[in-house]
Amino acid sequence: MASEPTHDRPPHADGIDDASALETARAQLLRASSYVDIDENVLERLAHPTAVHEVTVPIERDDGTVAVYTGYRAQHDDVRGPYKGGLRYHPGVTRDECVGLAMWMTSKCAVMDIPFGGAKGGIVVDPKSLSPDEHERLTRRFAQELRDVIGPTRDIPAPDMGTDAQTMAWFMDAYSMQAGETTSGIVTGKPPAIGGSPGREGAPGKSAAIVARETCRDEGIPLEGATVAVQGFGSVGANAARTLDEWGAHVVAVSDVTGAVYDPDGLDVATIPSHEEEPEAATRNAEVVISNDELLALDVDVLIPAAIGNAITEANADEVAASIVVEGANGPTTTAADAILTERGIPVVPDVLANAGGVTVSYFEWLGDVNRRRWSLADVERELETAMVDAWETVRGVRDERGVTWREAASIVALERVAEAHTARGLWP
Repeated sequence: MASEPTHDRPPHADGIDDASALETARAQLLRASSYVDIDENVLERLAHPTAVHEVTVPIERDDGTVAVYTGYRAQHDDVRGPYKGGLRYHPGVTRDECVGLAMWMTSKCAVMDIPFGGAKGGIVVDPKSLSPDEHERLTRRFAQELRDVIGPTRDIPAPDMGTDAQTMAWFMDAYSMQAGETTSGIVTGKPPAIGGSPGREGAPGKSAAIVARETCRDEGIPLEGATVAVQGFGSVGANAARTLDEWGAHVVAVSDVTGAVYDPDGLDVATIPSHEEEPEAATRNAEVVISNDELLALDVDVLIPAAIGNAITEANADEVAASIVVEGANGPTTTAADAILTERGIPVVPDVLANAGGVTVSYFEWLGDVNRRRWSLADVERELETAMVDAWETVRGVRDERGVTWREAASIVALERVAEAHTARGLWP
């Protein structure tokens, strides 16, 4: 059994709900440090980003007017390798959100033992308000504004909310044109035709399915016939649901912003359009529609919140009836809700492990780009399976040895690896 934490708990650690990504990430860092023999000076460094770049991104709209947007790139820590993390286009993007998400990326890469650090960025914009041409111009200009602080061995962006493989293709092309040479390793999540990896788009969902499978086995729940509810039917949720369905689980509910389709006997998830395939269509032909709140309260074996952050909160955590929660989205469970679920004996496998398939396959893609070597889909799927199971077993070992939660165990694994690297490298005068 782990010893009691020795540090004072930070704000939001025990009950202030709906904390920001930055507040939650710092709370998790401090909590993990309670179980790790870490230099206080290293801990202080990890509580802050190395740099946050704010840029102005002006573009000409299709009607000839000029619109000016704000963009960010938060670079948290690169002690283990180049910064790595997505770019999101969303009206809710903020500086602090980018920093918090970058801290989680540092942890995610360390949990997976990938030689990358953590970064995150984005533009404050509603991508639905942009035409395809405006989306392209915005992306190319953003690449130009960031080019002095990114690079294939410095900081490697990837798709995120509101961006996709085409966005990365435009970003790569803009960077390459300025560099005077094709630089495919500047981003990951590209189309395979220009150096992208097969299987990259579905990797976060596939990894969530792998983690759900392993955790069901650990909890003594047979995957064959296990009931699953998935909030969010985007890339992560749809791929997780379809993979688990192929493995014999019964996916009884999936949702998008319009609500959730529900069938206690199991859905044919292959016929339900994902958000990428047909936005807001999950409930279009549904016989039974329930709300997203009702989905979170379903009595199922596995609940996968794969839509938005802060989906499970202090207000609804007592209603969660699942045997296991596997986080598909980034930060879907608030700190207060996490404490409630722990008290109720519901395991929560954190996002930094469950959806880490994205950065893992991004690493495979980056390796292929810098080495000019193509990976087949079979190579990617085999290596992803091995990497996810290895990481899951490592975190489970720490959980069992220390008597901590899944989230605390993942944070401990990450912090020990990052702290070891900082100690080995020291501090530049």
